[in-house]
Amino acid sequence: MPHIPLDPQLPGISALFAYRPETATPLGALGEVLLRGPSTLTVGERELIATVVSQGNECRFCTGSHAAVAAQTIDGGQAVVDATRGGIDDAPVSAKLKALLRIALAVRETGRAVTEELVAAARAEGATDTELHDTVLIAAAFCMFNRYVDGLATVVPEDPAVFDLIGKRLVENGYLR
Repeated sequence: MPHIPLDPQLPGISALFAYRPETATPLGALGEVLLRGPSTLTVGERELIATVVSQGNECRFCTGSHAAVAAQTIDGGQAVVDATRGGIDDAPVSAKLKALLRIALAVRETGRAVTEELVAAARAEGATDTELHDTVLIAAAFCMFNRYVDGLATVVPEDPAVFDLIGKRLVENGYLR
């Protein structure tokens, strides 16, 4: 049960955005820029970063939502998302994305866990400074989003099909609506 009065028909962050639209606007804009704005990382790769961080933070709503978007936007679809969620080392993604995912998971622990070795490994796989920046910011933002959603005990759908619908809506409309 949510800690504040939220619309029970709206799951996760949707209920929080409805509760405080004035905070929804900048948070939605941040999500839009990070996950859908211009980047050398694909939408699917960035959504996978959000998924892995959310899973590490045990945020069921964000994990389910962003896994659904990633599955619809990444080459290889759901199989790639599931394999990556099972472990980065054996994931069927590029070595560069694996290195960036390791950085994202380090950020999830603490920003200070991002070591020179992790950065050098990502650079060795072709990661640019902008990709390093964006990976760290996606991971940091999702730590905030995950804690926002879980800290106010928002409703999490039990039916996995609901996440597919959320994912479809996000793919079609983005994060500004």
